[in-house]
Amino acid sequence: MATESRPKCEFDSGELILRLDLTVPADVDGITPAVKRIMDVVSSMECGSGKEFEIETALREALANAVVHGCKENPGGKIQVSVTCDESRGMLIVVRDPGGGFDPRALPSPTVGQNLYEEHGRGIYLINQLMDEVRFERGGTEIWMRKD
Repeated sequence: MATESRPKCEFDSGELILRLDLTVPADVDGITPAVKRIMDVVSSMECGSGKEFEIETALREALANAVVHGCKENPGGKIQVSVTCDESRGMLIVVRDPGGGFDPRALPSPTVGQNLYEEHGRGIYLINQLMDEVRFERGGTEIWMRKD
């Protein structure tokens, strides 16, 4: 059995500048306050400097997906957000929801055919465009987003 190399999204704890763990209620109205709180911290860190728009937009999309799809808008649901900063590797944000997950490869492209006219279905596409690395873990219940 071949050994796998460590995924790039993994950060060594000795190099961390910041680690923020936050629990967000699965309520659409809770997204903006959570994003504001996280972005206040991100904005003060060197690894987020000049990249706030991309980080905030990706974070907002990931939280919206977790609320709507992962928690089915059940206000009793809880979403976990972890933010880690390492000056040499950038910002890592992990959003976890308690849902059943999904296969990101099964999502239709929002840039093809009739999908251009859909009113939803662009969040994951947008996150992939804005962040330097995106991956899904635990059957799609976690999204790992890294910005250099």
